[in-house]
Amino acid sequence: MPPPGNAAYIGAVTTTPAASTALLTDHYELTMLQAALRSEAAHRRCVFETFTRRLPEGRRYAVLAGTGRVLDALADFRFGAAEVEDLRRRQVVDDATCDWLADYRFTGDISGYAEGDCFFPGSPVLVVESSFAEGVVLETLVLSILNHDSAIASAASRMTTAAGDRPCIEMGSRRTHEEAAVASARAAYLAGFATTSNLEAGRRYGVPTAGTSAHAFTLLHDSERDAFAAQLAALGSGTTLLVDTYDVPEAVRTAVELAGPELGAVRLDSGDLLAQAREVRAQLDELGATKTRIVVTSDLDEYAIAALAAAPVDAYGVGTALVTGSGFPTSSMVYKLVAREGASGELEPVAKKSKDKKSVGGRKWALRRRGASGRAEAEIVGIGEQPHDDGDDRALMVELVRDGERVDHSTLDDARARHDRALDELPRQALQLQRGEPCIPTIYQE
Repeated sequence: MPPPGNAAYIGAVTTTPAASTALLTDHYELTMLQAALRSEAAHRRCVFETFTRRLPEGRRYAVLAGTGRVLDALADFRFGAAEVEDLRRRQVVDDATCDWLADYRFTGDISGYAEGDCFFPGSPVLVVESSFAEGVVLETLVLSILNHDSAIASAASRMTTAAGDRPCIEMGSRRTHEEAAVASARAAYLAGFATTSNLEAGRRYGVPTAGTSAHAFTLLHDSERDAFAAQLAALGSGTTLLVDTYDVPEAVRTAVELAGPELGAVRLDSGDLLAQAREVRAQLDELGATKTRIVVTSDLDEYAIAALAAAPVDAYGVGTALVTGSGFPTSSMVYKLVAREGASGELEPVAKKSKDKKSVGGRKWALRRRGASGRAEAEIVGIGEQPHDDGDDRALMVELVRDGERVDHSTLDDARARHDRALDELPRQALQLQRGEPCIPTIYQE
């Protein structure tokens, strides 16, 4: 079997027919299109840019996730007969616009940061170059995917760095929308989580899955001993037994008595996890189960994980905090028109000037300035042309779509490895959990 995240494998196991993504958008995208078709400005060459004006309060970096999902969704962005008929029936737009949409195919170019890389305020993480008509209708789809997935990956990155060498398990499916759960599992894996509880994420994206039992399984049986015996008989001695349904010390004794010293792991899901982990570790060692691991769950976030660094814990299960972005469920990205074709045929910068929501006009390119040590020192964003490379900088923009055809086929494993490299490049203060400013500044060059 190919490794998780392998594109060929994913294609082989995904059998559900693709559904159109065209109506996963806002009403005003299509009314803007209708008006632009009417004014004949719809076919002007334009540049749209996706970026965030600021990171969540106190965060020092963010992680880009969802680019692969955007490209998958773009392939299915078609207004078929059913979608066009729905728009006509509800009179969302006029017949001329419906006719245009029926023939819609994106024929422009898309570039941006590679998935898994870090980004900062002003980073042009996705740049769409096309006619106004072709580009404007993609706004909501792009933002809904990148805002969600990047928020999850950014939180997951903080959790995995806090965990160090101890693996993190994604288990937040029951705390969010069913499709958000699948996307969250993908984003978490990209940012270093080892496994997910979500089986659809395993099928669709090749993310490794894991799981054993909940308290309901113990409560089902006449005794905890019966429950443990049944689980061991079904799953083997390497399984993880949940030991805090009733009395933890008694459960640990029963678990080792039944499984022997080869018991895989015990899970703690409540109480003072630091104190309990120490007590359970001592008890396991005393019983001869020195290799039995301790897994902790129960509303963990990056701060709780960091607080358990000195505890004899072997793995963390994270749910609610992860799938809600650990308090920041969106990356606050925007999709703005930054350049349009002028009367001379050349691209002209355009920018929003409203208070507190200003944008910087002009097509952007970006590189990460690195010092002699190889550590990042600044995010350099060139306006209108590539910024100057002083010799050891790293270009950040990659080509994703050319003339409407996808040219980037990076896998989820590629993005996961890229995330590791990007973190290694950041200054050490980037990994601190204390609130602070972005770990490097964003500098614009003209």
